[in-house]
Amino acid sequence: MDADDVTIREQNFHSQVREYTICFLLFAILYTISYFIITKYKRKPDDHEDEDAIVNRISLYLCTFTLAVSTGAVLLLPFSIISNEILLSFPQNYYIQWLNGSLIHGLWNLVSLFSNLSLFVLMPFAYFFLESEGFAGSKKGIKARILETLVMLILLGLLILGIVWVASALIDNDAASMESLYDLWEFYLPYLYSCISLMGGLLLLLCTPVGLSRMFTVMGQLLVKPTILEDLDEQIYCISLQEEALIRRLNGAHMTSFLKYDSEELEQELDVVRSKKSKLERRKKASAWERNLVYPVVMLILLSGTTISVLLVAFNILALLVDETAMPKGSQELGLGKASLSAFGFVGAAIEIILIFYLMVSSVVGFYSLRFFAALTPTKDDTTMTKIIGNCVSILVLSSALPVMSRTLGITRFDLLGDFGRFNWLGNFYIVLSYNLLFAVVTTLCLIRKFTSAVREELLKALGLNSLHLSSRTQESEKVLHSANGHQKSF
Repeated sequence: MDADDVTIREQNFHSQVREYTICFLLFAILYTISYFIITKYKRKPDDHEDEDAIVNRISLYLCTFTLAVSTGAVLLLPFSIISNEILLSFPQNYYIQWLNGSLIHGLWNLVSLFSNLSLFVLMPFAYFFLESEGFAGSKKGIKARILETLVMLILLGLLILGIVWVASALIDNDAASMESLYDLWEFYLPYLYSCISLMGGLLLLLCTPVGLSRMFTVMGQLLVKPTILEDLDEQIYCISLQEEALIRRLNGAHMTSFLKYDSEELEQELDVVRSKKSKLERRKKASAWERNLVYPVVMLILLSGTTISVLLVAFNILALLVDETAMPKGSQELGLGKASLSAFGFVGAAIEIILIFYLMVSSVVGFYSLRFFAALTPTKDDTTMTKIIGNCVSILVLSSALPVMSRTLGITRFDLLGDFGRFNWLGNFYIVLSYNLLFAVVTTLCLIRKFTSAVREELLKALGLNSLHLSSRTQESEKVLHSANGHQKSF
């Protein structure tokens, strides 16, 4: 009996070591990828090493950690779905025995823990550390800045705890709830993270429909459109003449005393013209397959993904009305590899994974398309650390809410594990039903607005209601370009 106990303990020990090793390797890969992504957008530092450079480097490491956790949260649900299908297809395969329910549970718990750590500790620390200078009268240096940052973190923590205490007391004022208010670990943090997840879900509800309609425009800018009834040679010739005229005006700017535009405006206009010329040349050089096949196929894929997402949400609304099991819920026991989560088996699981990634990409595109968050859009080699922190926090909130949104909308039937299934609002039928209805309605309206924009513009032109817009556009498009000999040319 003792020998059996020792054998079981050894097996548990080796299993835990194997799981920790796999988690560490996965996180190391995500951390490396995140580091290269951030350094691609981060503003290049000066060559000399000083106090600010050390602070920026520490903040960079914290932002990299947060972005790695965000990537892990995005991959969490697809990895769990594909693991279930693999174990279902190859239950006795020796080489995938490491893929088990304990590993999946551990990954969900680690992502939840690191998300809380990044959101409530690391990112506030990185921001306050960048803005700190040390208390007045104290000796300047790294230690003084760390001390000020820690004091600010403590004050911020007390403020947040006070807000949560008051909010929870106002919402639920019974004796059991008042007693639980004094339990920090079991009540405060899960309740606070539940509120953050609800905010992330609402942010996804706002960004995802906008992103789904915006994706058509973005892909249209990246791909080469078919040339139907267009003469690219004539357009390139006209834009080349316009470029030459601007170059002559820019070269003669220092020889004339009267100028309609200053040199900076001319340079900006020249950059726009050159950008248009490069796009036209790219369209001309593209092959017939790229022009006539790739663009329509990609547009059909985007339309199919959006349509399938809306249909799944519509079916989920019907399921919520007639079946209580359609409600999103958490699970403490994961029967991995026992039953497929989709009626179509592995193909259905693959479609679910593609839709989850598609919704995440659409939400990010929609996030940066909104005017309120457009200022956070990163620029290559010219993004400040403060803006990088804002981007990391935003991506973390969106990615942490992605598994919850996917389960709430019925994109997948995979039950939420760990702390993701402990959110209080997931058990509220009216919140879940309203969330599904809003997503379906807003997404449909955004798509209708997108595909009927050309028709609406023609109707406005016929009714003469867009005269103001037309006059401003005409003034911009019919700018008179002066040549060096004083004549005028318009294009």
